[in-house]
Amino acid sequence: MNKTINLNADLGESFGAWTMGEDEALLQVVRSANIACGFHAGDPVVMRHTVRTALAAGVSLGAHPAYPDLQGFGRRPMKMAPAELEAMIIYQVGALAGMAAAEGGRVTHVKPHGALNNQACEDAALADAVARAVRAIDPDLILLAPVLSELHAAGERAGLKVAGEIFADRAYTDKGTLVARGQPGAVIHDHDELVTHVLRMLDAGGVVSQSGKHLPAAMDSICVHGDTLGAVESARHLRSELEARGWTVVALPEVVAGR
Repeated sequence: MNKTINLNADLGESFGAWTMGEDEALLQVVRSANIACGFHAGDPVVMRHTVRTALAAGVSLGAHPAYPDLQGFGRRPMKMAPAELEAMIIYQVGALAGMAAAEGGRVTHVKPHGALNNQACEDAALADAVARAVRAIDPDLILLAPVLSELHAAGERAGLKVAGEIFADRAYTDKGTLVARGQPGAVIHDHDELVTHVLRMLDAGGVVSQSGKHLPAAMDSICVHGDTLGAVESARHLRSELEARGWTVVALPEVVAGR
C-alpha cells in the first residue's frame, strides 16, 4: 500500500498591519500552502512574502480564491452570476501565479476559501463554474476539493486532476459535510482528539461523522486550519503521529502523481 498523504494549510491571511496565524512555523510542518489572494485576506506584500517563504521550505503553492469579503473573512455567502464568479477566480489565481513566477515558483493547485468553498460543495452549478475557471487558467492545475462534495465531482467532470481533502480540525455530519461552526464540537481544538479523528478516517477509508457513520472516500490531503487556536502544535503532533504509523507526508503534486 502506497501510504502517502499531503498536509495543507490556509496561509498568507494577514493584511496590512493585521496579523493572522503563524505562517512561518506552519510552513515547516505542512507540505502545501493555500495562499490568500487578497479578496478575503492577504495583500500583495503578504502574498509575495508567503510565496517566498513557502518555496524556501519546499512547500507547494496553491491559490486560495474567495468572495470579495475582507470584513467577513470570506465566510459570508454571496450570490454571483457564473461569468462574474469565473472571472473573479481567474483574477485571483492569476495574481498569485504572478507572485509565484516572480519568486521562481509556480502555482500547482487551487482551493476555494470559506463560503465560496462551502457553497460549491453543495451547489452543483456553482461547483461547475469554479471548475471551469480553474480549467480555463490551466487544465493541469489540481483542484483541491473536499471529499464527497459537489465541488469534487465538478472537478472530475471538467477533466481536472482532483485531490480529495479532509479536515483535521472539523467534525462531519452524516451527509459528509462539515458541522456548522456554531454547533457544539464543530471545531476540534484538542491535539490528541484531532489526531484520533484523522487516524479514524484514514483507517476507515473515508469520512467518519460525529455520530460514527462511515462514508467511503479517497483522501489525498488533510487540512489543518492556520487560524485556529494551537494550529502549529496540532499540525506538528499530527504529522509526527502519521509518520510514526508509516505515512509519508509529501507535497500535493506528489500525491496526485503517485495515484
